[in-house]
Amino acid sequence: MSPAQHNLVRVPTTVVTGFLGAGKTTLLRHLIETMKDRRIAIVVNEFGDVGIDGDVLKACGVANCPDDNIIELANGCICCTVADDFLPALDRILALEPPVDHILIETSGLALPKPLVKAFQWPSVKARVTVDGVVAVVDGLALAEGRVAHDHDALEEQRAGMETLDHDDPVEEVFEDQVACADLIVLTKADLLDAVALEAAKGRVAEHLPRAVKIVTSENGRLDPAILTGLGLAVEDLIDARPTHHDHEEDHDHDDFDSFVVELAEVREPEALAKRISETAEAEDVLRIKGFVAVEGKAMRLQVQAVGPRVTHYFDRPWGEGEVRASRLVVIGEKGIDREKIAALLVA
Repeated sequence: MSPAQHNLVRVPTTVVTGFLGAGKTTLLRHLIETMKDRRIAIVVNEFGDVGIDGDVLKACGVANCPDDNIIELANGCICCTVADDFLPALDRILALEPPVDHILIETSGLALPKPLVKAFQWPSVKARVTVDGVVAVVDGLALAEGRVAHDHDALEEQRAGMETLDHDDPVEEVFEDQVACADLIVLTKADLLDAVALEAAKGRVAEHLPRAVKIVTSENGRLDPAILTGLGLAVEDLIDARPTHHDHEEDHDHDDFDSFVVELAEVREPEALAKRISETAEAEDVLRIKGFVAVEGKAMRLQVQAVGPRVTHYFDRPWGEGEVRASRLVVIGEKGIDREKIAALLVA
């Protein structure tokens, strides 16, 4: 297709939403590695001061999605900064040569997808792009255990026993709003669940589905792109009929959450760091810890990902020539987490 012909067609966009650590980046990485017949662009948004997920995607080195086609929007939430951040990013993508065939948007784990999708109703946007579908990625293991993320049972019990307390759980609300906007649910970590746990996880999601939405399972983000793309739904025309918790708010903020960066020295033993991260997350009710770490005597960079107390780590690539071997972890939790104590526990 020539550039002139391409400009007559609205570029399809897949919005990938989901809670912190559910597996969005892993899913996108598999997508760009398997959608080799299409030229891809990605907008990746993070809640935190350091972009981690964009760097993970750039490490794929796939020809149909070069680094210039990956735009990171860090230190903010795309649903709150559509005009300031998303629209300029979209303009950059649509100006790329050769032109892109499909856009993938990974929202932050705290983002509400509805305000983003509604931006596709704006005439200047609608003329050029369309929302092919909204995919919500959910954590199967957490759902099977009766949660959407890290355990808040003690808080929930306290609220349930006190009628004067506000019963709204911000974590639950974000999860419910993401699911309410979805055209497809991807339930991750299915390989860690037996048949009973898998049905329990699916049932938990189904409780919040207002429409007949398909739930598919995934192991390590592996799904055929044909399942996730090419839906052709033009969701911007449908989104107003999908009620969410925040429909009557002019804007929504993230005052219920907090994030900060902890800088570490080079570590000697990755396993010891993983244990420290797990214990810190458990003790201080941290939702998410992620980042890159330098390991003494190793030419490779260590990637660390933690969802609550569950920690994974692996060497993802060599440190680049002239690249500073910095060790930085992004910590995300609910408002009021003890920054100084958490930083002390991670650095110890």
